[in-house]
Amino acid sequence: MTATDRVDRPDAAALNARYGRTPEKKRRDRLIYLVAGIACGIVIVAWVIWAGLDQAGSSIDAEDKGNRIIDDRTVSVSYQVSMPVGSTASCALQVQNDAHAIVGWRVVKVAASTRYTTSHTQTVRSSELGVTGLIYRCWLT
Repeated sequence: MTATDRVDRPDAAALNARYGRTPEKKRRDRLIYLVAGIACGIVIVAWVIWAGLDQAGSSIDAEDKGNRIIDDRTVSVSYQVSMPVGSTASCALQVQNDAHAIVGWRVVKVAASTRYTTSHTQTVRSSELGVTGLIYRCWLT
């Protein structure tokens, strides 16, 4: 090998330094990946805890049982509410016309009971002929 060959052919350390493949860069990249992984882990654990605690609260379930068209402006809505014993709730009932537009709306209170599931029937007035009566949703109060 001549002296000119050594100048023309850089050694591996020089190539690694030129293209960012140094031990310092590897350590820095490893640290960045470690910190990003820990941060993602913290976010995931926090979300799981938050979602779990959110579900641990009291829940309510409402189910439509039927409806009856009384006249052009009144619909009777029958429904069942399942909620913790001793809790009170409110339910929004709606009447829809044949185009599924809401033409009647009523918020009713559900009193506390000693039973988990209770059945109810309420009448809802409408602005025009309704074809169905439904529960929109119920919530604990």
